[in-house]
Amino acid sequence: MSTAGAAYWLEHAWLGDRVEPGVTVETAAGRIAAVRTGTPGPPPGATALRGLTLPGLANAHSHAFHRALRSEVQVGSGTFWTWRDAMYRTAGRLTPDTYHALARAAYAEMALAGITAVGEFHYLHHAPGGTPYSDPNAMGEALIAAAAEAGIRITLLDTLYLSSGLSATDPAGEPPTPDQLRFSDGTADAWAARVSALRTPDPEQALVGAAVHSVRAVPPGQLGAVAAWAEARSAPLHVHLSEQTAENDACLAAHGRTPTGLLADHGVLGPRTTAVHATHLTEEDVALLGASRTGTCMCPTTERDLADGIGPAVALEAAGSPLSLGSDSHAVIDLLEEARAMELDERLRTRKRGHWTAAALLRAASGTGHAALGRPDAGRIEQGMLADLTTIALDSVRTAGPRATLGAETAVFAATAADVRHTVVGGRHVVRDGAHALVPDVPTALAEAVAALRP
Repeated sequence: MSTAGAAYWLEHAWLGDRVEPGVTVETAAGRIAAVRTGTPGPPPGATALRGLTLPGLANAHSHAFHRALRSEVQVGSGTFWTWRDAMYRTAGRLTPDTYHALARAAYAEMALAGITAVGEFHYLHHAPGGTPYSDPNAMGEALIAAAAEAGIRITLLDTLYLSSGLSATDPAGEPPTPDQLRFSDGTADAWAARVSALRTPDPEQALVGAAVHSVRAVPPGQLGAVAAWAEARSAPLHVHLSEQTAENDACLAAHGRTPTGLLADHGVLGPRTTAVHATHLTEEDVALLGASRTGTCMCPTTERDLADGIGPAVALEAAGSPLSLGSDSHAVIDLLEEARAMELDERLRTRKRGHWTAAALLRAASGTGHAALGRPDAGRIEQGMLADLTTIALDSVRTAGPRATLGAETAVFAATAADVRHTVVGGRHVVRDGAHALVPDVPTALAEAVAALRP
């Protein structure tokens, strides 16, 4: 992914603790080679990024195929479980080719929104009915190729998914439903053999991590194998956790433990692990996650779209759990909105303002998210870091205002994805003046990819 050296002049740059005017960033081999402040105009040969430049944003939790559900699943009423039925129908229509087309368009939409890296929580492994493709990793390879063609980095979180639910009588859990057969490798050992054969052509662009779908989908006896696989490779490990109270109730009935407690018992928690959602937790659960330094990925726009609830993000961070953000089901793709929503949802819940500073919310959307995806060398505009940048316009109807008061608040509490003007990944100008350089017509690509999945 790295490119020949390029220089960028940032009209305004968020440098982690302040906004600095006139910053020149020099890049080499995809990394930031130098950061020079106090440059009032673009030096010779430097590309001007006018607006407020942030480190590239990290979408720590994505299901790319859910992009095809936007607008469709918002019709009528229902619950998470009725939404899941519609999701299964879409999943059943995907092939490696149609998934590549949809993911390429969805990842291009992410680039337009200033996202430079995505964590793809990937469990759609096999053909309908569960028969492996001739290349058992065809679906994962399609996602990696799609991200490369859209110009963003990917951490493919290859997911173990073995059962349809917890069982109080069978340690293996309930067998997969017909809709879920294509998600399952049969055993954790078979999953590990398949994912171990997955190779990425460019580690700067693509990493492979692991995921436990949930305690509903992975029996306790198989959890340790996923944790061991990730530990042996120093790879990130993600898990859906307590998104629904029904999961908690079933886990308590089957095992006498909360899902968090069950994960702790089997060695899943730890500083390379990220719990996604973590919506319905006990105080003991929060303490377990914090003490183990397990991260938490909040997905506020999905959690409100699915009526999941508001997770205890403040308590988790106070306990020691680093916070990241994801767009999950892609009800919208807007990391600035995810950051804003985490604060505003907490205001609604507590009737108090100011739980996080704007700078802390931006860190959740950038540096902490990149670290959760196995890239601690991204998310800051500093020498030696990956040369990933996002520039938001300061002259839109949302962001226009006095420059003297310019700060992180402008990005978090005023801007949206529609205000992203430039996206740079590895020193490469992927989005220039709001236009994608690699996918010329993203709306058409999205429309065609989604239409191909309609019955």
